[in-house]
Amino acid sequence: MIGKLTGTLVERNPPQVVVDCNGVGYEVDVPMSTFYNLPQTGGRVSLLTHFVVREDAQILYGFGTAEERMAFRQLIKISGVGPRMALGVLSGLSVAELSQVVTLQDTGRLVKIPGVGKKTAERLLLELKGKLGADIGLPTHATSDAQGDILQALVALGYSDKEAAAALKALPMDIAVGEGIKLALKALAR
Repeated sequence: MIGKLTGTLVERNPPQVVVDCNGVGYEVDVPMSTFYNLPQTGGRVSLLTHFVVREDAQILYGFGTAEERMAFRQLIKISGVGPRMALGVLSGLSVAELSQVVTLQDTGRLVKIPGVGKKTAERLLLELKGKLGADIGLPTHATSDAQGDILQALVALGYSDKEAAAALKALPMDIAVGEGIKLALKALAR
């Protein structure tokens, strides 16, 4: 129903903002990733939206990018995952990070998000597999099994997703897992 709002940002109360569109103020719930990228109060803002109508409420969710909105819509299709939990997941992980978590089937990262338990994390990974995976967020050459294993090993060793992905980009496509890990660790040690 309401697909996009463009107007003046008049209030910022995480996770909710109020956008004034020609005299009408819309309350919009946004993930923290979008919230941090908003201008100061009084600035011009444009948000893509998803409108949820429930028996007791009508709630507008806003997103800074089309990818965020698409990920939100994929999340709320999953049984047991409502808009609030989907917003929480997108506040805890960027779309690229969520994509990596799905590709690597990493429940550990999901259970760190408030409100997401082990069973919910497993359901999310199962339902999102193939819908939100290597096609978003990961380098396009990181789809081979060896590349995925190297990336997973680096993350398990404590490197961030960004550091691991950057080290992975420098490696040849056909490298063996053991050799790839060694070379990536050398590159990260610099």
